[in-house]
Amino acid sequence: MPFFNTYFGSFSDWINTRWKRWRHRHAPKLTKQYWQSLTPQGWLRLIVKALLYVALLLFLFYLSVYFGLFGWLPTKRQLKEVQNNMPSEVYTADGVLMGRYFIQDRTNVKYDQIAEPVIQALIATEDARFYEHDGVDNRSLARVFLKTLLLQEESSGGGSTISQQLAKNLYPRKDVGFLSMPVNKMREMILAKRLEVVYNKQEILELYLNTVPMGGNVYGIESAARRFFNTSADSLKTEEAATLIGMLKATTTYNPRTNPDRSRQRRDVVLAQMTKYGYLTQDQKTVLQGKPLKLDYNLSSHNSGLATYFREHLREELTKWAALQEKPDGGNYNLYTDGLKIYTTLDSRAQRAAETALKRRMNALQLDFDKHWGKQAPWTGQPDILKNAKERSLHYKRLVAQGKSEREIDEIFNTPVPMRLFRYRGEETRTISPMDSIRHYMRYLNAGFLAMEPKTGYVRAWVGGINHTFFKYDHVRAKRQVGSTFKPFVYAAAMERGISPCSYFPNDRRVFPEYENWSPRNADNVYGGAYSMQGALAQSVNTVAVNAALQVGLPEVIKVAKNLGLQSEMPTTPSLALGTADASLYEMVAAYASFANGGYQVKPRYLLRIEDRNGRVLLDQTNQDGLGPKVLSSQTTSLMCPMLESVINEGTGRRLRSEYGLQMDIAGKTGTTQSHADGWFVAYTPDLVAGAWVGGQDQRIRFRDLELGGGSNTALPIWAGFFQRLTKEREFRSMAYSHFPALPSQYSMYLNCPPFQPPVPVEPVYEEEDNDIGDIFKKGGRKLKDIFKRKDKKKKNRGWQEDLEEELERRGNGRGNGRGRGN
Repeated sequence: MPFFNTYFGSFSDWINTRWKRWRHRHAPKLTKQYWQSLTPQGWLRLIVKALLYVALLLFLFYLSVYFGLFGWLPTKRQLKEVQNNMPSEVYTADGVLMGRYFIQDRTNVKYDQIAEPVIQALIATEDARFYEHDGVDNRSLARVFLKTLLLQEESSGGGSTISQQLAKNLYPRKDVGFLSMPVNKMREMILAKRLEVVYNKQEILELYLNTVPMGGNVYGIESAARRFFNTSADSLKTEEAATLIGMLKATTTYNPRTNPDRSRQRRDVVLAQMTKYGYLTQDQKTVLQGKPLKLDYNLSSHNSGLATYFREHLREELTKWAALQEKPDGGNYNLYTDGLKIYTTLDSRAQRAAETALKRRMNALQLDFDKHWGKQAPWTGQPDILKNAKERSLHYKRLVAQGKSEREIDEIFNTPVPMRLFRYRGEETRTISPMDSIRHYMRYLNAGFLAMEPKTGYVRAWVGGINHTFFKYDHVRAKRQVGSTFKPFVYAAAMERGISPCSYFPNDRRVFPEYENWSPRNADNVYGGAYSMQGALAQSVNTVAVNAALQVGLPEVIKVAKNLGLQSEMPTTPSLALGTADASLYEMVAAYASFANGGYQVKPRYLLRIEDRNGRVLLDQTNQDGLGPKVLSSQTTSLMCPMLESVINEGTGRRLRSEYGLQMDIAGKTGTTQSHADGWFVAYTPDLVAGAWVGGQDQRIRFRDLELGGGSNTALPIWAGFFQRLTKEREFRSMAYSHFPALPSQYSMYLNCPPFQPPVPVEPVYEEEDNDIGDIFKKGGRKLKDIFKRKDKKKKNRGWQEDLEEELERRGNGRGNGRGRGN
């Protein structure tokens, strides 16, 4: 303490002494008489001193900013390597941009990709002496000093050059209290001069136009051109360029969509500036100013553009991938800011065909569904449907997390609020309660569609639902019961076990007492006779599928299905043959691809290559083989193809020929689950394998009859519409007439049999009146002989069925729990 008192006491005394001396010396200068007595020379000397003091202060202030006292400043080297945030872009295989992953909607373009009127409008309006200064326009410093520094008028702009504005775009302003404006202006002046050293004038214009905010979440001239005029930066017309450059003064005030009148006035000011500096003639200005403001607004979001469901699936996958990839600077990649270029297998033409086909069919099907139910709600008599939907909603879960009681939640769910609603004819805004919103959306059927190449696994089209904005759930990856689309796996398992396709299975309805008296029922309620595999598959006969599955053994059927790519657990019950297993469209299409490619397991592939913003390849899967191990014999797949073709030519898929006029070879299967909850159609051509699914969000929301709710009416038309549209494209016209390879001659005999054997008729025995006892005995004996003959014949003809029944009883260890459908 003595040292502290001694040291600081002495320092305090020194300060007091210096203050007294200064006050004694300068006290006279604080009086009115002193200022009145000053001579011109005195005034001049005083002004010079003041200017020197101001210059010294400014110099010290400059040094404090320059050396980072108010925050770090990038060096010239760091400016040379500057990289603004860029969204990652997703491209189709044919080079079409599908969408972006972004925090800021921005796309960088080169200087020569920017229309000349944009450059002219920018210089004329923002920095007329751009080519004459070195980053700071000295003629505007006085205005900067008066308006911005002294008057603190931040909105005045202060006459900043394009280079200074670029510095502000790259390094946003900081809050340092009352010195914020002078500090930020000084930082921008310093950085502007450094930028002018590092970059030439063209590069500065390019960098500026790629980073400038254009309102909302739009950054850069390319994104702005796409957003407001649905064009590219190099295609902007003069009046369009003037409109966008005019926005730079105030992006909200002069937004051409929300404030068209102000935007047009500002556009005309920009055109006048272009005329003033010689970029336009008076006549050109007059013509352009007379044009109306015409927009082609194109809102870009994660819910718009091509393949929204696919892009969301890819986003989840790539976010994790990018976080594990190391950049050259040691950090990890960010999908939203590092400007990755992502190339996929999707084809833009196939994707558009799929989206159009699905939307049009679902629009028409929804009208049928609403008409089918009329004023009656599809959940009538099942109040749990709405209750379950409410409890699944994100809104409900958030309220529960906030500790709200059920009574409070019910009150919130029954309070009307404004909200946007989906309708096929267009979105609309209504004031309704969240509970009414649930009722609204529960009436909608949804759908999924997937198309891929069977030999490569390349996914060409992916549609996960009817509208990604309102229905986020992706039905390509959703698991639902697959219905009769599972039956080909049963018959494939039978052939793998050596059972001939010409083996006949009885069309007898059986009851399984050991499985709660379950009994498979055919859709047409017709029984008797026997079917070959081909006949049973074409007509989707449920009883035959169950009998075949039991003869093969359910474990073998499950093994084949697993080998083909189905991943869910499957019930070891006879109903498995009717498709009570759950699988996704993604799995089913891949499984049918194995039928089409000769029996090889195939995993759908959709990602080809990823590059960073500089073109460096980070991931390349272009040349990878898409086929996995061989899981079915060539004989089985060769025979399965004509069997599945019979479904299209003669069976449940014949509408493809009769109604939709498709001429190419097609092999596939319809499917409908219990009570018409799910409609399926999966089929392949020589070029593509594709599948469609249709159903309600809740499995209890459905049509009440098979004719409307069957897969041949719900899902098949989507598949047909896709191929109708795709084959109209020049590059895909050959698909309209493509053919499968001919069935090898050694396999032909296996299908050379009638698809159906009717039951053997038994002739009735009539007694004839005769008075002659001998004749009576004679005729009677003959009749008895004939009767025994017929019995022997019947026994002979039906012996294989009886043997099969015994075998089925011996093997029958499955279990069923529902009523099958055979569509």
